Amino acid sequence: MSYATMTIGDLLGDVNARYFLPAIQRPFVWKTEQIITLMDSLMKGYPISSLMFWAVDEDLKQELKIYNFVEHWKPGMQNPAAAVNGRDVTLVLDGQQRITSLLIALRGSYAEKAKHKRSSSLDAWSDKSLYIDLLTDPESDYDEDDAEFGVSYGLRFHALPPRSDHRHQWYRLGDILNHRSPEKLEALIETTLGKVHHGVTPYERTLITSTLRRLHEVIWKDEVVNYYTEVSTSVDRVLDIFVRANDGGTKLSKSDLLMSLITSKWENGSARDAIFSFVDFINTKLPQPNKITKDFVLKSCLVLCGFDVKYNVSNFTLQSIAEIERNWPDIRDALERTFRYLNGIGLNAENLSSLNAVLPIAWFLYHAPGVTLRGSSEFDCSNGRAVQRWLINSLLMGVFAGTSDRTISTARKTLKDASYDSRSFPEAKLYHDLVQGGRMTQVDERAVEDLLDLTYNKPRTFLALSLLYGDLDFSGAMHHVDHIIPRARADRRVLMSMNLTEARIREIAGAVDRLGNLQLLPGQENREKADLPFESWITGRSEAYRKRHLIAYEPDLWTALMLPEFVRSRERLIRERLLTLTRPEVLA
Repeated sequence: MSYATMTIGDLLGDVNARYFLPAIQRPFVWKTEQIITLMDSLMKGYPISSLMFWAVDEDLKQELKIYNFVEHWKPGMQNPAAAVNGRDVTLVLDGQQRITSLLIALRGSYAEKAKHKRSSSLDAWSDKSLYIDLLTDPESDYDEDDAEFGVSYGLRFHALPPRSDHRHQWYRLGDILNHRSPEKLEALIETTLGKVHHGVTPYERTLITSTLRRLHEVIWKDEVVNYYTEVSTSVDRVLDIFVRANDGGTKLSKSDLLMSLITSKWENGSARDAIFSFVDFINTKLPQPNKITKDFVLKSCLVLCGFDVKYNVSNFTLQSIAEIERNWPDIRDALERTFRYLNGIGLNAENLSSLNAVLPIAWFLYHAPGVTLRGSSEFDCSNGRAVQRWLINSLLMGVFAGTSDRTISTARKTLKDASYDSRSFPEAKLYHDLVQGGRMTQVDERAVEDLLDLTYNKPRTFLALSLLYGDLDFSGAMHHVDHIIPRARADRRVLMSMNLTEARIREIAGAVDRLGNLQLLPGQENREKADLPFESWITGRSEAYRKRHLIAYEPDLWTALMLPEFVRSRERLIRERLLTLTRPEVLA
């Protein structure tokens, strides 16, 4: 549909009768100065940008929350819900601030606080209407009070009708709405001139007449409202249009708008408050820092409640939101248990590379109330290890990378089907069912070689090492990625002092940060290791300790000079451990 035009008077005649606001809109935020500037621009013939509308059908009317525009604005005011039954409804996607400003200027009022009075005082606030001084010549120099805003016409908000005299002839701007026809305009001019002060000059009487005629043109004659009407029934398309239309103003994402829609349909309390506070709790109040988002929580709601997992507005119907709200305490509990478990195995904001990979675990725990996967029971222990292996494999192999809705849906179906026969986490079945497009879901020989090339300070390095420590308890302390042979011993200046060849120095320096020289240590043990001479520390480790950390008993290799050989020796043990984890008997 092409753009169309109409007059301000016709627009305002249909506001809150045909034109309404969707829940995605923000509250009105303009100040009186902006309203005055808007009206001054119109009087000068300046364009005020296009508006964007959305014509909704009867089905959408029942699905959406719809609101009235504010006419009499007060601080903290929210748009009231609209009664739209039996009405043709067009929603305003872009132009709320301008239309509300026109309403306030011509049909409503704006509450302002008097200077030097407390906001809580009853007499601090007064409802003001917009007036125009018909004796202000727009061609003369700006009034110093208006100079900052470039306002030419004498526009002011007043709580009470200001008194006219030989210098000012005040006219309430909104009264022009009562004088649509040319005949009514002429009667208005005649009446106004009959009331002017006797000191007003003939030139000023002409000025009064011309200003009233200009105001009438702006409201009733000039089709200054340029608008486009979207007729699509796709809410997702409309949200995309809204985001782009508002790109020049305060940035809003599609998720912000989706949150607004959900909040408008949440019956008890505020969905926004509930979800935002939960996001903050998970990110800052658990044993380790996390980095979840409101989008993740909302998508989790779809997944856990059994709805289509695609993160689209069309999936957040009145029915689905009611179901999510009803189950919100259980959803919140399952997600909290999920992230306590993840923190317990050392995964946090720094190394959890895919939030989508967490959703199958959350589904499993949602359908196993009270289970933590961190307890001492055989169920908790076996399932905790299975979940950890599956998650680390999925993260390392990028199973949930890219567009993962299909992967999430498949994982949920696998978990649901398996739950009919067993309460155990179906690790092996998930590996099998999630193979898509040739992408592997489990570390294999080729993947192992890629992992061995990982180096210090890479997020996947922690993941690869944590796969080697399947029974490690991360809940008691933070674990650090530690160099077995200290980096300081492989410093280039130290090696040069040993009269080594340049080729050998480069070989040693290239091996120090490789996975084969890295292990996971609790923070306290890592600090103790740093305080001891390396020879004392390494020779004091027991056979069980070395076996746990895959360090072969080869004392000749426990020096920086033999670091490349030490790394190659340990890589053989790491390769064997990782490949062992892929064998069917491990997953039985």
